[in-house]
Amino acid sequence: MVSVEDRGSFPSRSGREVARPKPETERGLVEPGRRSPMSIARARNLRNGDNMAEAVLWNELKASRLGGYKFVRQMPVGPYFADFACRAHKLVVELDGSQHADSEYDRRRDAFMGDQGYSVLRFWSADALKQTRGVCETILAVLEGRLSEDVAATSLRFVYADHKPAGGDVG
Repeated sequence: MVSVEDRGSFPSRSGREVARPKPETERGLVEPGRRSPMSIARARNLRNGDNMAEAVLWNELKASRLGGYKFVRQMPVGPYFADFACRAHKLVVELDGSQHADSEYDRRRDAFMGDQGYSVLRFWSADALKQTRGVCETILAVLEGRLSEDVAATSLRFVYADHKPAGGDVG
């Protein structure tokens, strides 16, 4: 049995600090995650950015507040980072500023995410700020299967990815 003093979490009986043990990944007990330290740092940097529209929408999505669906922020998908993603339903939600208008880069990005099985729902950042409820209702429509085909409109773009398992229908 390991005593409290041996764990390194508390000062020793002598009153001196005890060095904390290295995390399990550094000790070689657990395989490191699939994401590189650079990828993790980039995601953290993006999460800590000062994008007001993302902060407003995140307030609605975090802690499964939107219909009980769990979302994460700045999730890596290949070489890209999704603003928000619901992993269980393979949905990526992006907020775009005016620099994204008619962007070939975004079309390639959406195609890549579609190839990974993710549907991509894009809104203008201004709409996320001014029409937050409508944005959330649209996200729910996708998650609940009420919107399941491509949409290209002035206020949003939805690229639907068919989520059938590889190899056809499973009985």
